Amino acid sequence: MAYEEAKKKLRGSICPVITPFLENGDLDIETFQQLIHWQIESGSHGISVTGTSGEPSSLTIEERKRVMKIASETIAGRVFFAPGTGSTNHDETMELTKYAEELGADAAMVIVPYYNKPNQDALYTHFKIVAESVKIPIIIYNIPGRSAVNMEVTTMKRLVEDCPNIVGVKEANKDFEHVNRVLLNCGRDFLLYSGIELLCYPMLAIGGAGFISATANVEPAKVAELYNAWVAGNVERSQDLHFELMPLNDALFRDTNPAPAKIALGMMGKINPKLRLPLGPPSQAVTDEVRQTLISLDILPKETASQL
Repeated sequence: MAYEEAKKKLRGSICPVITPFLENGDLDIETFQQLIHWQIESGSHGISVTGTSGEPSSLTIEERKRVMKIASETIAGRVFFAPGTGSTNHDETMELTKYAEELGADAAMVIVPYYNKPNQDALYTHFKIVAESVKIPIIIYNIPGRSAVNMEVTTMKRLVEDCPNIVGVKEANKDFEHVNRVLLNCGRDFLLYSGIELLCYPMLAIGGAGFISATANVEPAKVAELYNAWVAGNVERSQDLHFELMPLNDALFRDTNPAPAKIALGMMGKINPKLRLPLGPPSQAVTDEVRQTLISLDILPKETASQL
C-alpha cells in the first residue's frame, strides 16, 4: 500500500462514534447505522468505532467485529474508516487489527494497552508485532489518562523508523510540549490527531492532521467546520469555533466519556442513552449542565428541553 497516499487522505474531523444499546443492553444496530449516516451528512471526514467513545471494553470480541463490519458496510467508502482495534490483550489486538484489514478499513487505530502498564520496550514490541501483521496503516492511540502509561516520543520514533505502516498518532495527551516533540521527532508528515477537545485547534496550528473528538458525536457539523476553516485559511473562523465549542467540550467531559455524550444524544432524540456496566449515567448536576449547554448552543430547542 502507498502509505504516502494514506497520509494525504487520513485528515480532518474523525468522529469516534458511540455504540448505542437497546434498553436490554443489546447492540442497537439500526440506530448505529443512522448515527453514521448523520455523521457523513454533517461533514465528518472520517469514522472510527470501538474506540474509547464506543465502550470497547464493555463489548465482546464478536460484538466489536460486528460493530466494525456494520460500520464498514454503512460507510460504503463515502469517508475513510479507521476502527479502534486495540485491547489490553495482545492476541485480541492482533485478531481485531487483522479483521479491520479484511474489512478493507483505511487504517486501524491501536490504543496503548490500558491497565497492564507495560514499559517502553514492551510497548515497542507490542506495536511492532501488530504493525508487521498487517499492511494497512496503523494509528497509535496514546491516552495516558486511561492507560496509565504514556508512549514516550523516543518509543514512537523507533516505531515510525522500523514500521512504515505506522503513519500517525491520536494524542489524547494534555502535555502540549510532548505533542510538539512528536512531530519534531517523527517527521512533519506524521499524522498527528488531537484526542483532547481543547487542543483540536492548537494542534492544527503546529501541523496536525485533524482530530478524533468525542464532541463530534453531538455537534459534527461545527467540529468538521473548524477543520475546514483552518484548511481554507480562515483562521478567525477556526478560532471562533474553537471558543464556541468550549462549553460543550467541558460539559461532555464532566463525567467519564461517553456517558455525557450519550445523555446529550438522548436529549436530541438520536439514541437511547443506555450504558453498559460498569459505566453508569452521570449525576443530575452533570445532566443539567449538558442540557443547558445544548440549549445555549441551539442544539436543543428550549421547548424540547423543558419536556426532558
